[in-house]
Parts: sequence; C-alpha cells; structure tokens
Amino acid sequence: MKKKYEEIFKILVKAYYDDKFEEKVNEILEDPSVDKAELSSIISTLCGVKVDYTESFAYDLRKAITNYQANNRIVQKISDCTMQCAGEDGKTNCQRICPFDAILVDPIKHSTYIDTDACTDCGMCVEACDSGRLMDRVEFVPIMELLKGDTPVVAAVAPAIMGQFGDDVTMDQLRSAFIKVGFKDMVEVAFFADMLTLKEAVEFDNHVKKVDDLMITSCCCPMWVGMLKRVYGNLVKHVSPSVSPMIAAGRVLKKLNDDCKVVFIGPCIAKKAEAKEKDLLGDIDYVLTFEELKGIFEILEISPSELQGVPSIEYASMGGRLYARTGGVSIAVGDAIKEMFPEKYKLLKAVQANGVKECKAMLEKAQNGDIQANFIEGMGCVGGCVGGPKALIPREQGKIHVDKFAENSAIKVATHSDCMDQILERIHITSREDFKNPEKIEIFERNF
Repeated sequence: MKKKYEEIFKILVKAYYDDKFEEKVNEILEDPSVDKAELSSIISTLCGVKVDYTESFAYDLRKAITNYQANNRIVQKISDCTMQCAGEDGKTNCQRICPFDAILVDPIKHSTYIDTDACTDCGMCVEACDSGRLMDRVEFVPIMELLKGDTPVVAAVAPAIMGQFGDDVTMDQLRSAFIKVGFKDMVEVAFFADMLTLKEAVEFDNHVKKVDDLMITSCCCPMWVGMLKRVYGNLVKHVSPSVSPMIAAGRVLKKLNDDCKVVFIGPCIAKKAEAKEKDLLGDIDYVLTFEELKGIFEILEISPSELQGVPSIEYASMGGRLYARTGGVSIAVGDAIKEMFPEKYKLLKAVQANGVKECKAMLEKAQNGDIQANFIEGMGCVGGCVGGPKALIPREQGKIHVDKFAENSAIKVATHSDCMDQILERIHITSREDFKNPEKIEIFERNF
C-alpha cells in the first residue's frame, strides 16, 4: 500500500470499528481542496468495493460493503497519469513490468490504460507505479463486517509468513494475534500444500514414464499459471491439473465446515485475482496481504511479539513449509516421490525459475524442446513467495526464516503426517491409491 493511502486506510478501519464510518467518510470528503471523484475512488478501493462519487457516497459505500460481492476487478486505475516515468523506449514503469502487455497508451489522452481482456490482475503494475495512480482493492472492511457476526472466519496463512512480523515471532503468537482480531482460528496453508505434494507425486508417476517426458507443476503461483494459459498454451497439456495450496485450503476447510469463511493472507496481490477466477469463486472468501495485515495490527494495537501464543499440534511438514521459496515445491514433491515411488525417483530431473524473465526463458526452452528436465517449477517473483510484492522483509531474510522454520519441523515429509491422514479420511481419501481416483481427488483438481 502506498504511504499516502496508508493513513486513509487506517482512518477508515478505525472508524468502522468505532461505528463512525459514514461520518468519517463525509468528513474526509469535506475538504474543498480535494478532487472528490478521485478521492472517492481511492476510498472505495481501500474498502474493497467500487462506488462512484455522489452526494450519498458514504451511505452507498456502507451499503456496498454490507452487500459485498466478490466479483470486482482487483487492479484499479485511480486517475489518468502524465507518463512522466516513460523511458527512452516510450514505455512507462507499469508497461515495462506487465508480463501480459496489458497496459496500453491512449494516443488522445496521452495516458496509459488497462486492457481488461489481457489483464490478469496480477498487481505487478501497482508496485511499479510510483505515482500511486494504480491500486489494488483492500478487502479488510468487508471482512470486519463478517467478523461482527456469528460466522466462523478462519485465517489461512501462506508459508512465507515466518519472520514477516518479527524475527522471533512464532506461529503460535500469530495464531493468537488473529484470534484477537476476531478470527475463529488460524491455519498454515503449508498443511494443504502437503496434500498437493502427494497429488503431485502421483501425477509425476502417472505422467513421466521416461526421462524425457515432461510435467509442469501448477502449484502456488497464479502468475506462472497465467503465463502458461495465455502465452504458452501449447504447454498446458503438460501442466498438473492441481489447484494451488490456497485454494486447497479453502476447499478442505469448507468441506469440514460448510458454514465457515476463509481468508487467505500472503505476500501477493495476484492471489486476490486467483480467488475471483470463475472456476474457483467461493473457495476463498477474501485475501489480505502481509502489508495490509501489518496496518490492521497497528490500528488495533496488536503486537504478535508480545502475545502469549495459542499452541497447536504439529501438522505441517518441512516440505509444505518450503513452498514459500524457489525450489521448495521441487524438494517437497521429490521427497514424496522418493518415498512413494522409489524407482521413479531415479528419473526425476527438476528445474526451477523465479521472476518473470526467468520463467519466460524457461518456458521458451520447454516449448522448443531444449530443456533438460522433466519436472518444471516456476514462480513469478524473484525468490518465490518470500519475494512477493507485499512481503515486509527482504526476500533473502524471508528465505532464512522459512528454511529455519521448515528444518525445525517435526514432520519432514508429507507422507509422514498422521494429522493429514486423519483429515484426508474425513474428506474420504483413505489411501495413497485414492489420489489416483478422479472422483476422490476432485477437491484438489482444476481444469486448465
């Protein structure tokens, strides 16, 4: 979140908690020096909705929040830009960063605009725009409305969360912090990554019969999936038909309790868009970033490092926790293949790419048959999720925290988790063989 919007966000959240929301919104807009249309666009985006300015804006905004619909686009252009950041090539910062060439120039206005047909809402342009004219929707105010009710709301945290809120902050302290915010509980998405690790291992056994066969993992990164679907469509036949750990978390939690709502928290804007894709809609109810969560903790005066912590049993494995960084998926799936299909493990040749440039180069090689690997992992951010645009600490530091936490896991490989076996049994998967049954694993599947 740009610094100039951070204070507005904090004011809005505080006002919502104090039941003074409409009053505060009207007060903000009373300033005669502001452009009311532009400021209204900023305010509604910070509230996760789209409401145009009218005399009844505050009332209309509150109504939109109460009747929140998860179908709004994530990336919003707040106002026309001057293109002052354009380089010698004529391209602006947002144009250069966009992996899908979705930002075009209006020759009449001499300003950029978003081609909504090409845009995947990945959010990379938001970070590239120094002027703050591009924003991503923040969904916490609608979440607050939900937390006021009786519906159980579960926070599902990305594996990259370790170290983001302090070097010594534990997962138990983070769990306590979420409960203080009003969540029913907090779970590690790494646990659901473990389930997908088993599925990916079975996919590898089925798909790779000889050393030059090819399997492309679809786990984790919506940017990677977007590139495959939109730019390298001829490679989709090699993609494992699996949902991401985020989606798996939502689906499994809702299977266990169909009344619950699930909020994913991670370092990525693109996850907001993934949650709104048509074939995934409803699996995850809301998405927050680490940066937004930090602001929420500050507003509510919650310091995770000072909390006692709410303990839980060990349930996520080292492999699932390593999904947070480049190479983690390959390690986790490789370890599972070694245990489940030791003969097939001898064929495994994994390769990884991180960052858009590397991912494109690797997919070009795969497309041309020039890649010396049969398991391909890609992440859109350099370093993987620890290098996400909304991470709070440098990616190198994030990787250290993730690796340390993973190495200290009581469970090393997904196949060793008794807790996972119990949960899988509750969703009617009772053996490793069941991961070969299309009906049994539908909860983890996606048609690309």
